[in-house]
Amino acid sequence: KSLMAEAFVPFTHELAVMVVRGRDGQMVAYPVVQTIQKNHVCHVVRAPADLSPEVIAKARYMAVEAVKAIEGVGVFGVELFLLPDGAVLFNEIAPRPHNSGHYTIEGCVTSQFENHLRAVMGLPLGAVDLRAPAVVMVNLLGTKDGMMNNADLAHALRYNKAHVHLYGKRQLRKGRKMGHITVLGDSITQAEKIALGCASAFDI
Repeated sequence: KSLMAEAFVPFTHELAVMVVRGRDGQMVAYPVVQTIQKNHVCHVVRAPADLSPEVIAKARYMAVEAVKAIEGVGVFGVELFLLPDGAVLFNEIAPRPHNSGHYTIEGCVTSQFENHLRAVMGLPLGAVDLRAPAVVMVNLLGTKDGMMNNADLAHALRYNKAHVHLYGKRQLRKGRKMGHITVLGDSITQAEKIALGCASAFDI
């Protein structure tokens, strides 16, 4: 039997770019974001990624060229690795709206979902600019087996700058995405503090 093995990639950051391609070939790319993993599942998304303009330009260029080569239509989630020497490698391309792009619902002029519909319907694609200097999304990840307690929502909503999304899943499992929280702010530090505080209101 054949076996394929790859060398370990000593990356310093995991990045993601949502790219949209319309039926007419028009393309737009959302800001390059940094994703923070927790037990190999996306936990935090920081937009925009706090990296040099050169790295941002390289990641964006690679993501757009990859989607252009596929010639598909709709939203694509492009995941990348940043190496210590500044090199950028592909991780994967997901041909669909992607979890790392959920921040766009409140955080961008046009969400990834709206632009996906625009693309497949042959309509002009919408602007992808951020609505604030910083946007942070935190996934609500299950940490145990059990049932979701919707009473936690009342505590979470005390964070009036947080946008809370619950996915209607009742059954908790470790690592299961139960929802997400998005916060717009003046800085990544500020927005992330609020988002993590809001997430802590859920006993999951």
